[in-house]
Amino acid sequence: MINWIEACPKTKEKGLKVGEKIASYGVYPNSLQEANGSFVYMVKEGLEKKLVIQGKSSLFESFSGEVQDVEGEEVLVCSLTHENCNALREAFPYTAPTAVLKYPKSIGLGDRLGLASPGHIRLIKDYDMKPILAQQSIRELNLTGRNYTEVLDDASWAVFQEGYKGGFGADGDHLKTAEEVKGALACGYTMITLDCSEHIDNNVDKMSSEEVDKAYENFKQENVEEKYLGKEFQLGSGITISFNNDELKRIILTYSKAIDFASEIYNQIIKDYSREVDFEISIDETLTPTSPQAHFFVAQELKDNEVNSATVAPRFCGEFQKGIDYIGNVEGFEEEFIVHTAIADYFGCKISVHSGSDKFSVFPIVGERTKGRYHVKTAGTNWLEAIRVIAAKDPALYREIHSFALSVLDDAKKYYHIGADINKIPQLDQLKDEDLPGLMDKDDSRQVIHITYGLILQAKKGNDEYLFRDRIYDLLNTHEDAYYDALYKHIGRHIKALERAD
Repeated sequence: MINWIEACPKTKEKGLKVGEKIASYGVYPNSLQEANGSFVYMVKEGLEKKLVIQGKSSLFESFSGEVQDVEGEEVLVCSLTHENCNALREAFPYTAPTAVLKYPKSIGLGDRLGLASPGHIRLIKDYDMKPILAQQSIRELNLTGRNYTEVLDDASWAVFQEGYKGGFGADGDHLKTAEEVKGALACGYTMITLDCSEHIDNNVDKMSSEEVDKAYENFKQENVEEKYLGKEFQLGSGITISFNNDELKRIILTYSKAIDFASEIYNQIIKDYSREVDFEISIDETLTPTSPQAHFFVAQELKDNEVNSATVAPRFCGEFQKGIDYIGNVEGFEEEFIVHTAIADYFGCKISVHSGSDKFSVFPIVGERTKGRYHVKTAGTNWLEAIRVIAAKDPALYREIHSFALSVLDDAKKYYHIGADINKIPQLDQLKDEDLPGLMDKDDSRQVIHITYGLILQAKKGNDEYLFRDRIYDLLNTHEDAYYDALYKHIGRHIKALERAD
């Protein structure tokens, strides 16, 4: 007899008071809910999770599954399909995403495997912070072989599994076209991060003053000079913004098309959408840092175009490389960040910090200088914690993954910039099995594994079977609590640093 079936009489007798002991029967105790006269909860059969509706009610009509008789009581056992997830969000609205950027603190927790959200929830419920549990870019979807529907469904099932009712968001991250924006919204996403990088002219910074003047003649905008030149904009705390002529021309040439693009997307798609949507402007994917003057100009022009952005993501000084700490002068970052925060406050926005995984040296600055009003995005570090668990639980599998990652590193660098030096990574044959998890504490090996995730997950054998994907999922599902614990600890470091509570 399947373990969870043995728990049915206890649930029928004690209801929501049955307690944590039902976990020993393969039931996720925090998932237990009562609705329409039925008890609803999630169970695990082997490596597969299922939804159980105990006691016949109208919910039997909403969900699809197999009806079983358990000691004279009808029980509906449901697979975690998309159709059943839609029914779940209808029956339990807390499993549907909402717009959360209006809250002071928010954190994006990109889950590339669809397995991390329970660990994130176990952590986030201890803090006054709103999570974005479904957060993926089109690039990430293509590299992992997933889609927006699957990403959101995985988040909703995780919310139900953990009984989390604090609210969460869903971010269509780094979207670049109107079609991508519409697609994410149609899937139920509540946040759009608009990547304006393809509309930002990175060549202007290299132009001479004469070249700028010539280009500007064909780009001149009515009244824009009168709006900015010869003025000082008071941001508070003694911070002012002003523009000189050459500087203003360069900013206009660099960012005007991006402003037009963002304004068009917002006013044609976001503004009158049928539900509340958080809108983030991303200008961080550029070759040069966003100057305070550029940030102010972009924000002012968007405001004048009636664009209501909840957050803005500038390109900060220094380097925010994937999966490792900030590279650069921390004092210089803080000096600049103070001004960027003042600009965001002036326009009623929050600062958004992208590539936020493991930026421990600047997190205290972000938390303090924003006065606890920020959005931080993480993603790849959750994948690295999965790899850490694999290294601990199946060293042989890790060794295969590691060797493969090194062999495809050049291909992965087409998608991501890193500074890893493979010559600094120890040879695997020189490491004992117990030393392997420690590779996830070293910058060079972290970055190699970080950026090769898509190639690892998509690699196939000659018979079209996945080389690693199925084994990765099976191991993490077998050791799910170990993965949740690793995430609780590691993402917890991020939040503690932001809260200055180390």
